[in-house]
Amino acid sequence: MNSETILLVGHGSREKSGNDEIEAFAAQWRERQPGWRIEVCFIEFSEITMSEGLRRAAESARRVIVVPLILNAAGHVKMDVPQAIDGARLKYPMVQFLYAPHLTACDPILAILKRRLKDAMQALDMPDPTTTGVVILGRGSSDRQANGDMAKMARWLMEETDHELVDLAFTGITYPRLEKAVQRQGLLGMKQVVVLPYYLFNGTLVERIARQVEHLKAQYPTIRFVSTRYFGFEPEIFALLEQRVDDLRRGAPAALMPCDGCKFRDFAVEHGLGGHHHGDAAAHGHDHDHDHDHAHGHVHAHDAVPALR
Repeated sequence: MNSETILLVGHGSREKSGNDEIEAFAAQWRERQPGWRIEVCFIEFSEITMSEGLRRAAESARRVIVVPLILNAAGHVKMDVPQAIDGARLKYPMVQFLYAPHLTACDPILAILKRRLKDAMQALDMPDPTTTGVVILGRGSSDRQANGDMAKMARWLMEETDHELVDLAFTGITYPRLEKAVQRQGLLGMKQVVVLPYYLFNGTLVERIARQVEHLKAQYPTIRFVSTRYFGFEPEIFALLEQRVDDLRRGAPAALMPCDGCKFRDFAVEHGLGGHHHGDAAAHGHDHDHDHDHAHGHVHAHDAVPALR
């Protein structure tokens, strides 16, 4: 039996290429860390469910480090993954399970956005940044902390560049949407617009963004548009995950999830209202498109119990 397995948890996508990219990411990570045993599972839209991934890891190692390959902490990071780990701890009491923090808003992610923006400006032949609007476009969540992390990245990007207009938009759940952000930027005199998808890998939503940008080009013929690629394979992502693993190995205090110890989660678990239980998604025919047009976020703090719905 191995002493340790690192279980990389991807979101999962209906678009097969998105899951394939996460597998390719894991293969590259193994090349970077040949001494590490790295396995992959998915929260949904894959036969390699969380329950299956945890089972495989627990049966082959004394310690399992669960590493979410996810940008923002919403329902999956706060509820689904912890609940799956809790279930595995009951099944495998002799195995130690450690849960690493998600990627979150941080300077390495900002460095990727700045590099993507610089490349986009070069593609536009380096126009005046004060007349070039920027839109950070993410998935969107019913969790205000997840949306707030993206807002933080938009503010940081504005402060570290010469762009005077850096907006935030979402592909679902919450607002504004991309079309509204572009309309605003056009009214404010922007001659170029750079769309920065805030995504790690390909998927149905990333492909939708490409179609939306093409529609916007036709709708606003006087504005030049560039949409950049998602950024899952950037070196900063590997380095962040490696830092998460090293911190846990050193026994550094694990960063608490924003709702660890929250009475909301305890109530949700007790009454069967917590996560999707995606560990068995393939078995029970779970079928909602993660355009994320359903609310599963963490309504934190101290809303009344009816808000649990």
